[in-house]
Amino acid sequence: MKTIEVRASRNYSVLVGEGLLAEAGERIRAAAGGVRACIVTDDNVEPLYAKKVEDSLQGAGYQTIRFIIPHGEASKSPESYISLLRYLAMNRLTRTDVLVALGGGVVGDLTGFAAATYLRGIPFVQLATTVLAAVDSSVGGKTAIDLPEGKNLVGAFYQPHLVLCDTTTFATLPKQTVQDGFAEIIKYGMLGNPELLEMLQTDVRERMEEIISICVQMKRDIVAEDEFDHGKRQLLNFGHTVGHAIEALSGYQTSHGRAVAAGMCIVTQAAVRRGLCKEETLALLREICKKFELPQTSAYTFSQMYAIMTTDKKRAGNRIHLIVPNDSGNCEIRAMDIEELKSFFA
Repeated sequence: MKTIEVRASRNYSVLVGEGLLAEAGERIRAAAGGVRACIVTDDNVEPLYAKKVEDSLQGAGYQTIRFIIPHGEASKSPESYISLLRYLAMNRLTRTDVLVALGGGVVGDLTGFAAATYLRGIPFVQLATTVLAAVDSSVGGKTAIDLPEGKNLVGAFYQPHLVLCDTTTFATLPKQTVQDGFAEIIKYGMLGNPELLEMLQTDVRERMEEIISICVQMKRDIVAEDEFDHGKRQLLNFGHTVGHAIEALSGYQTSHGRAVAAGMCIVTQAAVRRGLCKEETLALLREICKKFELPQTSAYTFSQMYAIMTTDKKRAGNRIHLIVPNDSGNCEIRAMDIEELKSFFA
């Protein structure tokens, strides 16, 4: 097991290893305290792991309740958010109780935003059961729900009290869900970690704990420097401006990881055309995406994507911050107005 300490507006530990769900109760008791625990999960994860977590919580002295949502991005909605808040209110949870997000990014984002706003803030913990949640969405305190007009447009920065990544849960994931997680891992390699990119070209099955820990440590360091996303943290959006547009255009039938992979390749290709990035960087990115069966292009035209990209939450006035690979093997934040954005991809 590996432990990464995060220093932010709330300090907390991220634990990565096998068998952590069975230990969740005592670890949550030590980190968050409380009398009652509400497990928030989805209908895919609930039959697999809710009983194990519930037993562990009850063994640590918690009274437990469950709130179950349909799996998928559609549950990151205002309707699900209000339903969860009303469920907490009807069950009279207090500020000394705890929300337990058991699942992937959708569950974590929804639960975190509810925790940030119910009673103006109650403790919550993340029990990440997907690769994507383990390496990215469970760490750093970004919580949000979607609106019809765009993804993650309503949310809050709210750090968890604890994050547990039980790597044994990955064995029950569908192949495509695992691949989605590797899109975010590739992103971390592209942010300036050539050793991680080399690692991804080998057999990764026996190195998941190491790979996840590397990504969490990278995110920990970025969050410590820029918790509220005013500067360096925007680097973590590499591929996401285009990726979010692809997700929206597909009616969220294209998964987040697949959309981000395509977004990274599309932005990198544009950077190569403009002489900002080496051809070899694009070739390596495409090679690794191909290994994990991730897309490198999109079926949508740029005009279609542009209409969505200009509503991105990273837009400031008439300018947007696009994350672009450069010749040094890193990524940089390039501020451009929306007309310049159009010409960048031309």
